[in-house]
Amino acid sequence: MMSPEIASLSWGQMKVKGCASVYKDCKVWPGGSRAWDWRETGTDHHPGIQPADLEEVLKKGIDTLVIGRGMREELQVPSSTQDFVKQTGVKLRVLQTEKAVTEYNNLVGQGTRVGGVFHSTC
Repeated sequence: MMSPEIASLSWGQMKVKGCASVYKDCKVWPGGSRAWDWRETGTDHHPGIQPADLEEVLKKGIDTLVIGRGMREELQVPSSTQDFVKQTGVKLRVLQTEKAVTEYNNLVGQGTRVGGVFHSTC
């Protein structure tokens, strides 16, 4: 099963190829996607993404995880969260969201089993 491409990105809106939903923040993995609701884990820009935000995607059998920190990179990714991902053996790329989407789509095009967690505003 392939990871779905990100079809479009603009401030506050993301579309995933093959999905009718429009997301503000989203999680994608081979064969699926869904809205990323920060309230599920109590996430905020500071201290940022927690391991609990990533567990669902990491369990999907991915080789690489791409995190989009927002258009102005205001969403933090603490070193403890990065260490958590690296301990699973999954490669990690943390980028500004526009660059993260480009990287993610490039990896999809290469056939990589890639997951993504993207913040589409600040």
